[in-house]
Amino acid sequence: MAQSAQGSGQGSIPAGPVTFAIAPQSVDGALAAFSTATRIQVLTPGAVTQGVNSPGVSGSMTAREGLNRLLSGTGLAARFLNTETVTVERVAAGNAVLLDPLQVEGNRGATGPGALPPAYAGGQVARGGRIGALGNQDAMDVPFSITSYTAETIRNQQADTIADVLANDPAVRSSLGYGNFSESFVIRGFQLAGEDLSVDGLYGTAPRQIVATNMFERVEVLKGANAFLNGAAPSGSGIGGGVNLVPKRAEDEPLTRLTASYAMDSRLGLSADVGRRFGDANQFGVRANAAVRGGDTAIDDEERTLTLGSLALDYRGERARVTLDVGTQTQRVEQGRPVVYVGSFVPAVPSASQNYAQPWSYSRMRDTFGQIRAEYDLLPSLTAYGAFGLRSMREDGDYASPTITRPDGTGTVRRLTVPREDDTVTGQAGVRADLQTGPLRHQLNAGASALRTTNNNGFEFGTTSAINLYSMVGLPRPATTSASGMVGDLPKVSESVLRSVYASDTVSILNDRVMVTAGLRQQNIQVRGYNRANGARTSDYDQSALTPVVGLVVKPVEPLSLYANRIEGLAQGPTAPSTAANSGEIFAPYRSVQYEVGGKLDFGSFGGSLSLFQTTQPSGVTDAFTRVYSVSGEQRNRGIELMLYGEPVQGVRLLGGATFIDPELSDTGSAATEGKDAVGVPRHQFNANVEWDLPFIPASFPTVTLTGRVIHTGSQYLNTANTLKIPSWTRFDIGARMVADIQNRPVTVRAAVENVTDKAYWASASGGYLSQGSPLTAKLSVSVDF
Repeated sequence: MAQSAQGSGQGSIPAGPVTFAIAPQSVDGALAAFSTATRIQVLTPGAVTQGVNSPGVSGSMTAREGLNRLLSGTGLAARFLNTETVTVERVAAGNAVLLDPLQVEGNRGATGPGALPPAYAGGQVARGGRIGALGNQDAMDVPFSITSYTAETIRNQQADTIADVLANDPAVRSSLGYGNFSESFVIRGFQLAGEDLSVDGLYGTAPRQIVATNMFERVEVLKGANAFLNGAAPSGSGIGGGVNLVPKRAEDEPLTRLTASYAMDSRLGLSADVGRRFGDANQFGVRANAAVRGGDTAIDDEERTLTLGSLALDYRGERARVTLDVGTQTQRVEQGRPVVYVGSFVPAVPSASQNYAQPWSYSRMRDTFGQIRAEYDLLPSLTAYGAFGLRSMREDGDYASPTITRPDGTGTVRRLTVPREDDTVTGQAGVRADLQTGPLRHQLNAGASALRTTNNNGFEFGTTSAINLYSMVGLPRPATTSASGMVGDLPKVSESVLRSVYASDTVSILNDRVMVTAGLRQQNIQVRGYNRANGARTSDYDQSALTPVVGLVVKPVEPLSLYANRIEGLAQGPTAPSTAANSGEIFAPYRSVQYEVGGKLDFGSFGGSLSLFQTTQPSGVTDAFTRVYSVSGEQRNRGIELMLYGEPVQGVRLLGGATFIDPELSDTGSAATEGKDAVGVPRHQFNANVEWDLPFIPASFPTVTLTGRVIHTGSQYLNTANTLKIPSWTRFDIGARMVADIQNRPVTVRAAVENVTDKAYWASASGGYLSQGSPLTAKLSVSVDF
């Protein structure tokens, strides 16, 4: 029978040197110590290690070199099956022992701002991530707060969508979109719309409403305003932070992974992940992902299906690096549980699995997208880069969100049918340089970006019917009462063009112990509206703004990095409503301002960050007496944010933190709302995720890991007068996974139960409507690497 050395759970080859202190002993004992030190699963087929002793290994070196030294003279050879699993096999007598080839960390394909930062100890988060136009950076080197969730976290938590991944973050909460099933996020108390996610640093190519995780290596959360770093988001959200999705790339080790999955009630899935590198120096890479998933969810009568395919090609040469990512995904939601609108009270929450959707409601979302990114080293210290992307989207759906008018659940529902097509073209180009002038190091960056999106849509309203939230009765699909743009091709309704130029310099002294970043981005926002019936232009918004950034990083001692920043957010300004005396007046873009100070600690195996921030966001207000509309109101979010992660004790991994926010409204023009809390912003949020590798499992048995997670969210106001409020809620998740060898193939079994108490709760009041939390949901998956 094949055996596996005891490890600390599923992981990946450490990106840097590992310090070994493994004494001469039996090979089984040495391999167990190696697996503990590196978190790499070691498989030993049959009895090949029986009676064999290892010379041990000591010193600092790569995991590969350490394993090869550990097996020196034993007649055994190591062969990596993938980046997470190695098998040890006996070499026939008389044959040379072919050791697994050594690879130099930090090779030409993994250097510079385009390189992916390595995973941190524990493997759940990375050491850094993409800082917008500045490229990939180590978190300790930048004056911003960033958390990058790894592919290991995504797989181990069986996260299907981006919202599932961001459930780990204490600064982020998720809800549903306005009247549909899109995932919407709240970061530091400000909304981030689903269409404002970026892919590899480029806006406009991410699927618009629900994004599956299968094609992405990491989900990166940049917390705080980011207009200089990323430019204005396409739909104008993202004031409190942004989310970047990192596509999967072929790794040095061949990968063929098949995964079968199940989720309550009957949602079955199958996915494949295949990666290979080619060429005499592995310069060409191919990574393909495919997934199908479908069936009933844990919510009564709700059904969701997914089909997905993606392909990532890359080239990493001596001076040039090129990536090409293409993909398509189709999400369909049948009878999805909708959001709930209310009047002058908050209705009691229905049971956790109850569905109040109409049987004819659905949404079908199809996105096809692609982007190419390239960089070329003009000189050793000067690199030119560029990216270009396209996306085409089609959505169809019948929506039916109830409006509750009485505490007994009585209300109304009305059909809204909205077919929509979006086409987006986006791009970026620039140069960066790394120069030394005397004692000063300069990291210079300059470039330009542009994005153009056209939106074609129609709409159709149906009749209004009486319903009850707690005893919903299926109604016939309501007859149409009004419609526009529903005949023939969908008419163009709007066109948005965003353009910007930017430049920055990060000046470092004392071996990068003191770093100052300063930059400017000039942004132009142009939005045109069109009449559905005749195509005539109905509005023309054309405004520009200059958004600066300044940041400071000081490293007084090795494990500590102190930072501060002043940075702005940017969104399209409002147009005075028809009820105002100055109806139709167009205002300049909203410029929010963020101040942040904080510190980051890195003890090697355990790290964390603490930040204090203040973000002010302007808002439009109509004067009660003059009826003049002006941008004079303000939402000010002051907060404290704590993040902890890593593996403080061998075999125990922690991930979590807390956020406290004071979201105050001011200059609102009304005594009823002045000084009140902003809608949908909890004053406190806590997350705690723990993984424990059972230490008493013998080395000859599979590795077993137990997991637990707690998510707590404070109460939220549903209106600006703060007369309506949903209570705080706490969710508990539990799980386990096992890594075993079956017929010399690494097999990982993962099981989890989310919302284990089946708690019914209103999860979010963001947007001024209610989104209900998911019920108890059991998940199971089995992955096999070939």
